[in-house]
Amino acid sequence: MIRLAQALNTWGTSDFEGALKQEVEQLEGKLLPLQQALSTTSVVAESPHHVRIIRISEDDRFIHVKAGIQYAGIIAGCSCADDPTPVNEVTEYCEVQLVINKTTAETVITLAE
Repeated sequence: MIRLAQALNTWGTSDFEGALKQEVEQLEGKLLPLQQALSTTSVVAESPHHVRIIRISEDDRFIHVKAGIQYAGIIAGCSCADDPTPVNEVTEYCEVQLVINKTTAETVITLAE
């Protein structure tokens, strides 16, 4: 389970967006739904991803955040010694929905519709 404790600790302050962005950018790419969102490549690259906050709302129990993530993907070749396919990173983008529990900081991250 993903816990965004730093973001929750800054909820209601001007530091929230920065803390949330930093915390999500520090998550391993495999914890995010990046692979499912690929559109032009076949594998998520291990390079850093960047987050942009689009919208924030709340209800009694949860903080709801829609965010855009820019990341890199690659087109995987056959990994043969004579494979002529260069390994170039291609920029990918997806939008995700984060639902942060206000009590536990447990967070569910899904692709936005």
